[in-house]
Amino acid sequence: MIDKETAEKIKPGALVSVVEKVGEGEKGRTSTFKGLVIARKHGSQPQATFTVRAIVDGVGVEKIYPLNSPNILSVKILSSPKKVKRAKLYWVREASKKKIQRKLGVSL
Repeated sequence: MIDKETAEKIKPGALVSVVEKVGEGEKGRTSTFKGLVIARKHGSQPQATFTVRAIVDGVGVEKIYPLNSPNILSVKILSSPKKVKRAKLYWVREASKKKIQRKLGVSL
């Protein structure tokens, strides 16, 4: 579960590291996914989600995490931009890394 203070800091443009529980039963393990938050949906409602995008082996990977999921062990905010002009950063999908860093002011 994510505490309320951290949930408020998860905003589009923030660089986050999400530690999640993967697998079932005794064979479960933890997995870390580090990337850029490109969307936050449904505010602070119980079904609220946030989308994280990262480049893994040259391929763009997006994961959608529910805020109230018991499988999320922790979320660490690595950096946050000063100001973002859009609520949904879907333009990041087609942009280069250099352009993203220049527009958002966040190092990926």
